[in-house]
Amino acid sequence: MNKTNQKMTNFRWTIVILLFATITINYLDRQVLTLTWDEFIRPEFHFDDKVYGLITAIFSLFYAVCYLFAGRLVDWLGTKKGFLWAIGVWSVGACLHAFCGVVTEWWVGLGSAAELAKATGDVALVISTVGLWTFIVARCILALGESGNFPAAIKTTTEYFPKKDRAFATSIWNAGASVGALAAPFAIPPLAKAFGWEMAFIIIGALGFIWMGFWVFLYDEPSKSERVNEVELEYIEQDKAEEKVIKTEQENEKKLSWGQCFKYKQTWSFAFGKFMTDGVWWFFLFWVPLYLRAQFDIKTTQGLGQVLIFTLYAIVTFLSIYGGKLPTIFINRSGQNPYAARMKAMLIFAFVPLLVLVVQPLANYFEPSLGQNAAWLPVILIALAGAAHQSWSANLFNTIGDMFPKGAVATVIGIGGMAGGLGSFFLQFSAGKLFTYASGTTIVDGKVVEMTKELLEKGAEYVRMPMQFLGFEGKPAGYFIMFCFCAVAYLIGWSVMKTLVPKYKLIKA
Repeated sequence: MNKTNQKMTNFRWTIVILLFATITINYLDRQVLTLTWDEFIRPEFHFDDKVYGLITAIFSLFYAVCYLFAGRLVDWLGTKKGFLWAIGVWSVGACLHAFCGVVTEWWVGLGSAAELAKATGDVALVISTVGLWTFIVARCILALGESGNFPAAIKTTTEYFPKKDRAFATSIWNAGASVGALAAPFAIPPLAKAFGWEMAFIIIGALGFIWMGFWVFLYDEPSKSERVNEVELEYIEQDKAEEKVIKTEQENEKKLSWGQCFKYKQTWSFAFGKFMTDGVWWFFLFWVPLYLRAQFDIKTTQGLGQVLIFTLYAIVTFLSIYGGKLPTIFINRSGQNPYAARMKAMLIFAFVPLLVLVVQPLANYFEPSLGQNAAWLPVILIALAGAAHQSWSANLFNTIGDMFPKGAVATVIGIGGMAGGLGSFFLQFSAGKLFTYASGTTIVDGKVVEMTKELLEKGAEYVRMPMQFLGFEGKPAGYFIMFCFCAVAYLIGWSVMKTLVPKYKLIKA
């Protein structure tokens, strides 16, 4: 058949569906620990908030470090093998979480999860220590694989779409993160309740292996794929002539080394913005379900808990979509350069997280009269701050493209990602330590443990009284301190960025 009479195939959209699925699975795998921690994992391993903070902190740091090198590995392996490597490794890591209990039982010589939970004294301490290291290992393997997901997805989109369609295609598959966030509270806690927390990790982790089967069967380079006809291939490769010119220009462009990038204030500005704010997003992500349990005694297996988490991410998803449009509005109306417009938009977004300053006061004020329903207002305020973060982050990334040559963008983004990982590490670790200290301690069976509501109801005596801060007591005092930091982090980040780079300045290699 003559090519002009052929009807274009649309296999590129099948690839988008595959990418959407992998982003959704990625987010589900990441959330299993958070949504099973408080009710299932914590009591079995005798963990406290300090342990949770350490595990999430190390995950954030290891993910950031691996992210620096994942893109190069995907380029070296190729798209097909690179994606299989990424999702294969993180699926193994996800499933390995389920065996943390088995390893711990074997190490201490106990035969069941029930025996782990009932252990006391030195045995309980050994269980907590061994459990901590097993979860850290599993979490690091998960982070290693997840670090390759985004670079592989971007590379696939570049292969299968012309420039004019790439942003649209990316917006579709990137929505998988939102779908995963919305589905997680309704999928993970019920699985853990019905089959055990171990099976929740295995079932969600196994989705990655199923996806790998589809990828092996369906993916091939467009020029080699039997599912892409000549008309679609011509459409996909419509930028080929332009890309040859760009490639020649890039070859003639001097590259900036890592050391050279650090000489510019623009690099430090971007890195500081990431350092101050990335950890805030991860704090909301990892700690809100635990906050609902600590403040309102709402479990993730409850219908109310699931609806609250769903509502939080629904608000974040829909409001953050518009964050990237604000600089364009400023540019169209005033003719500002892109950097000035982005900084103006980021200043607006930086004020929104101030709402979380009143989260704890409102929770304490309304809880006596409204009970668990008092959680709605704090969740909505945290969701607004989360949406502001996503909008802030989208614009922060683009400040690099505004000022750095293309050959240096990936390097500077890698530096910023590392800074963000360090910030998240410190914030998660500090949160865990703070909440454990704020709770107060008591002695149970000869062991000093964190004071909980359950122990208090049983009449246990304090060894150290709960922390008090500005009228708040115990964990609520700790959360109030953390919310205060989250509220001002963006304004601090913006102020330092503006001081370092007050005006737009293009860097030439």
